[in-house]
Amino acid sequence: MGLVEDIRACRLCAPRFATSATGHAPRPVVWFAPGARLLIAGQAPGARVQASGRPFTDPSGDRLRAWTGLSPEAFYDRDRVAIVPMAFCFPGHDARGADLPPPPLCAATWRARVMTSLPGLRLRLLVGGAAIRWHLGLRGVTAAVADWRIWADQGVFPLPHPSWRNTAWLKRNPWFEAELVPALRVQVRAVMEAA
Repeated sequence: MGLVEDIRACRLCAPRFATSATGHAPRPVVWFAPGARLLIAGQAPGARVQASGRPFTDPSGDRLRAWTGLSPEAFYDRDRVAIVPMAFCFPGHDARGADLPPPPLCAATWRARVMTSLPGLRLRLLVGGAAIRWHLGLRGVTAAVADWRIWADQGVFPLPHPSWRNTAWLKRNPWFEAELVPALRVQVRAVMEAA
């Protein structure tokens, strides 16, 4: 089997998920191919993505597509876009109904191999704290995103998670949509249109 098939067959977290409030089985959502040039490194699929089997099929995905300027067709073009979360399965909910964080076991098992399988990446979008920590070794989403110009020169955009929960963050940081988002769209378009 190849890497994609190996990840789809993964059941390492089955015992953990069985004890979550949702009590669900693993369903890895794998969305990448070796020729991709744009990486969207997310957190972990939510319950809607667990059901659909397709990443970012939720309001967070709508907001992320708006930030990038990508149509749904371009966003889901595996030949150009790799959508690789820090955990491939929905981690479940806690007793209060909040999403659990991505299990570190997933990234420890798969992340390095996936990144090695994507040699043509030209632009990396790091969506949320877990992706920012793994790729940049930084803690603190606001500080990483505030330094976006430094990272953009290296082909990296740290981004807050596009969840509705971050609407207050967006209001407190108007520079994000006024300055970062237009620059992000320019770089995304250039990478997607490059030969």
